[in-house]
Amino acid sequence: MFKSKADMISMLKLRVIQQDEDLTDPIFQSEDARQLLDIYKDYYPVIGFELPWVGYMIIHKNKVVGSCGFTGAPKQGQVELAYWTFEKFEGQGIASFACKELVSIARDADPTVQVTAKTAPENNASTRILEKNGFKFKEVVQDHEIGDAWLWELKP
Repeated sequence: MFKSKADMISMLKLRVIQQDEDLTDPIFQSEDARQLLDIYKDYYPVIGFELPWVGYMIIHKNKVVGSCGFTGAPKQGQVELAYWTFEKFEGQGIASFACKELVSIARDADPTVQVTAKTAPENNASTRILEKNGFKFKEVVQDHEIGDAWLWELKP
């Protein structure tokens, strides 16, 4: 398929998940892509829709392979990012690409913002991605979705 992960990564791009996506767009044929739209339909009313602090589809060859985004606009000088690769595309560098791109988006929008992320409290692929992108473990915090979570931060 690809000679390397680098070949795959070079073909990835992000696209903003709009509030009013056209469901007839062929990009939304997969069940994963449709589920993603359902999630953001309910999520945007909670976090708001303020560019660039929104959700993004990760696109490869006009196919949604995952998503990433911010959990809302910065508050008190901090913004949290998150990323998710659809199961059949895991292990291909997609989440690493997403993390790097979100950091770049955040820095371009506000060079002084502190970027944070939360992971399950264990060493895993997400913790390795954050470490590779310069994040440092800060502390254990409570997260409304996963309970105990490791908080990671990337200082400006």
